[in-house]
Amino acid sequence: MHADRSSTTRFSVPVDAALRAAGWQPGRWDIKQAEVWADTLRGHQSPAGHRHAVFPAAVEAWAEFGGLRISAQGPGRQLAPATLHLDPLHGLHMARTLGDLGRALDTDVCPLGEESDSRSVLAIDTEGRVYALDHTGDWYLGPDIDHGLTTLLAGIEPVRLTAG
Repeated sequence: MHADRSSTTRFSVPVDAALRAAGWQPGRWDIKQAEVWADTLRGHQSPAGHRHAVFPAAVEAWAEFGGLRISAQGPGRQLAPATLHLDPLHGLHMARTLGDLGRALDTDVCPLGEESDSRSVLAIDTEGRVYALDHTGDWYLGPDIDHGLTTLLAGIEPVRLTAG
């Protein structure tokens, strides 16, 4: 059996379907919107003086996936699949929290979007690793955006980094 050239092996079938239903397709690249978000985050300062780090891994993730509202179908492997809104401005007022996580991990962390149901903030670090931060703690979702999206959309249990 030969692989169908129109199908992708980048994501599993259900994750690929959820992404495509949200408007993603291979080669999607909206660098203009990504730069708008970068400028907005760079220009924001918390009342206590905390600022966002903005770096290439974040800008690339926004350019490819930014703006998408993604809902997965089906039960999920261990958890219900997440509904995501990949807009980094959901984390605009999280500069201090993301800065603290970055210091704990010895990297910089930037917002990626949010999990709509739980209001978890999704974040990415300079290496492209993906995290979720919610009232119960901080969670590692995967070594890159593809794994992070798969963890969330396939309902795979993430790895806890910290206790709430």
